[in-house]
Amino acid sequence: MFDRMKFLTIVAVFLIAYFLPLQHPRVQSALADMFLMLQDYAQKHVLFCLVPAFFIAGAIAVFVSQASVIKYFGPQAKKVLSYGVASVSGTILAVCSCTVLPLFAGIYTRGAGVGPATCFLYSGPAINILAIILTARILGFELGVARAVGAVVFSIVVGLLMSLFFRSEEAKRAAETEAQFNAALSADPGLPLPKMAAYVGTMVLILIFAAWAKPAQESGLWWEIYRIHWYIVLPLLGVLAFMLWRWFNREQLSEWVHATWGFAAQIMPLLFMGVLAAGFLLGMPGSDHGVIPNRWIAQVVGGNSLAANFLASVVGAFMYFATLTEVPILQGLLGSGMGKGPALALLLAGPALSLPNMLVINSILGPRKTATFVSIVVVLATITGMLYGAVAS
Repeated sequence: MFDRMKFLTIVAVFLIAYFLPLQHPRVQSALADMFLMLQDYAQKHVLFCLVPAFFIAGAIAVFVSQASVIKYFGPQAKKVLSYGVASVSGTILAVCSCTVLPLFAGIYTRGAGVGPATCFLYSGPAINILAIILTARILGFELGVARAVGAVVFSIVVGLLMSLFFRSEEAKRAAETEAQFNAALSADPGLPLPKMAAYVGTMVLILIFAAWAKPAQESGLWWEIYRIHWYIVLPLLGVLAFMLWRWFNREQLSEWVHATWGFAAQIMPLLFMGVLAAGFLLGMPGSDHGVIPNRWIAQVVGGNSLAANFLASVVGAFMYFATLTEVPILQGLLGSGMGKGPALALLLAGPALSLPNMLVINSILGPRKTATFVSIVVVLATITGMLYGAVAS
């Protein structure tokens, strides 16, 4: 049987290999940065960010009662509770746009509605307390506050709009999950709530402290936590090992590992391809080695026009930001003439989205919902950037 996708992939690879001007210095530097970025991603994010996140997602899929997920995050759950919890999740997790993906996949496949799930998907990386504080200290208090307020409001609005746009599908899903909910009450008890909270909470703490980024300044609370973060992680690993030994049998642990691998196999290849593409197009964060020169971006995001804010939102959405790197990048762009409105637009669209992130979301939600989610974020970031730029100028 003819496989159109494979055929188009082969044709695309052939055309790139045939026509790519490898002798051009810009292309050579972009290719080098492409693999440097993949190495940087592997060294800084896979072991201490993604791996714990995969295990948490596997735990959610296996041990968290499906009835509980549907009750609190399902299509028919109380919006105040589901959106309230999802919108502030970033203050607890402090993860990047890629690390949040396994967690998002875990709750969505377990029965969460598209609204609360995408609210969580946006808020997880966007409401990073350390990043917001760093924004306020380096880029100005007003921009830091605007980023914090905008991110919380965005997460709720994004979730509500996704739920509205796909209300017919959500109604059908709600009917399905109601039957699943009733069946899960007896057939899927999950762990007792105190044990589940302790188990998942311990893994979340391991994720937070293992992935604790080195602050720009070697002083203050965040620096002190960074200095001792491994002394926090090691006892937590001991606690987790005790829970696994006492609370689970071999069959349950095997099922957990199997679910964890399922998420990793689905997500990791797409992330790696996305990181390579982002590195080739835009280069390493802070460098000017991608095929798209930084000066092109800086030249068109000055002022507070619709085009400037829209372009900043689009670039932010597709560009990959490692945790906290958006702040020094914005500092350089502001110094090159970037307007305050486009700066906020990039901050609201950038950390929550990236090209690798979009590829994975597409595999979970499908192209229609992914395109809608990305478009909502870009449009909201553009409008907010214009409003902020008008007030701040």
